[in-house]
Amino acid sequence: MERGVVRDAILDVMGSDPFEPLAISEITDRCQTALGSAVPPSSIRSYLAANTPKVFTRTANGHYALANACDSFDHAVIGASTIYCADAFDWMRLAPRNSISAVVTDPPYGLVEYSEKEKEKLRIGHGGVWRLPPSFDGCKRSPLPRFTVLTDEQRDGLYRFFLAWGNLIYPILKPGAHILMASNPLLSHIVSRALEDAGLERRGEVIRLVQTLRGGDKPKNHEKEYPDVTVMPRSQWEPWLLYRKPCEGTVAENLRKWGTGGLRRIDRDKPFGDVIKSSPTNAREKRIAPHPSLKPQSFMREVVRAMLPLGNGTVLDPFAGSGSTLAAANHVGYESIGVEMDRGYFELAKNSIDPLSRL
Repeated sequence: MERGVVRDAILDVMGSDPFEPLAISEITDRCQTALGSAVPPSSIRSYLAANTPKVFTRTANGHYALANACDSFDHAVIGASTIYCADAFDWMRLAPRNSISAVVTDPPYGLVEYSEKEKEKLRIGHGGVWRLPPSFDGCKRSPLPRFTVLTDEQRDGLYRFFLAWGNLIYPILKPGAHILMASNPLLSHIVSRALEDAGLERRGEVIRLVQTLRGGDKPKNHEKEYPDVTVMPRSQWEPWLLYRKPCEGTVAENLRKWGTGGLRRIDRDKPFGDVIKSSPTNAREKRIAPHPSLKPQSFMREVVRAMLPLGNGTVLDPFAGSGSTLAAANHVGYESIGVEMDRGYFELAKNSIDPLSRL
């Protein structure tokens, strides 16, 4: 059988469902069905091996997808950033192994608050799991997700979500790649356990010092009865979990091979620190990118810069929102990829990444 016939059959099989990596045995069976004759598995394996990574990407042991399969998702290129409109899980299944140098992301902590039902309540101002706090000193406060209302089942779902996420992100990270993930004091222990169970190494936390006006409230509807009581502490910090895929050998050996394993210093005399003074996102940035979890560019630029120790590689934000991570990466001169499943926020990010990066 001519080699070109086998090649065309493989490409037809892989292209029929570009979102689903296939095992060599599945590819062989479908090629044999399409050609109406026996195709030696060795021919399939040889062609796949000879054309990886140019045409195909090896997504797992014995599993392949088209190398440009991620481009099957709707996407846009803004500067050195590419943002995809896709479910992060679907995108990660197709992404090439050992291709991501760092992850900086602010995921949906409780998952519930970003369901279609709860997002619709937020958009019409009807609350739901989102708490719509009263104005403070004449300032309108942003909606806040009420994580205290999550049930045991929802908390268990949070663990399963991030365990599955960790298992998918692990193979596409370069050895030594860091993950910096925004979290919440009420839920960070659940997310941490999931990431550790996925095989990632805990490397500490980065504390964002910020007066958010969360907490500090008196008992609801009984403020006069208990004027000296606070239900929860006034929040003055935000934890960002820091994890790393294990290095190959020493950090120096890993840096030499992969360009990852450490964090970029602020300068030769000053290392990157784990406490960063910050402010709430200013009104100008909110006008550009009105997303309920928008983080300020001053903070994002500092942490994004630190994630590539040699200043080279690709930063991924799998929960891109309105694109603040990508805007920060553009500003500091890094290549980046964002994935956002909500069509509205994807369209918002396309229009906000460039103006945010220019601030």
